[in-house]
Amino acid sequence: MRIIVVCGAGASSTFVATRLQRAATAAGVPLDAVARSLTSIAEDVATADAILLGAHAAESAGDVLALAAPGGIPVVPLPSDIARDRDGTRALSLVQDTL
Repeated sequence: MRIIVVCGAGASSTFVATRLQRAATAAGVPLDAVARSLTSIAEDVATADAILLGAHAAESAGDVLALAAPGGIPVVPLPSDIARDRDGTRALSLVQDTL
């Protein structure tokens, strides 16, 4: 399962993707979490099983949804406090609930 974590520049999404990957590995969930910026998402959207969208990128949700819709790829808005999810289990739960 490939999860793309998207934010404006790709910095905060890197933290979320890394923590999500660690949590998935610890739980034995086969998952590949990668971080992408809004400007590079179009290149990778076709390879995703789900997209997690950073709260500060909410104004671009329509664009991301439009890219994801043809492939039926779910776009999950991340809560604004996701940075507090230090072990990635909350992000993993969002992914598992979605898929």
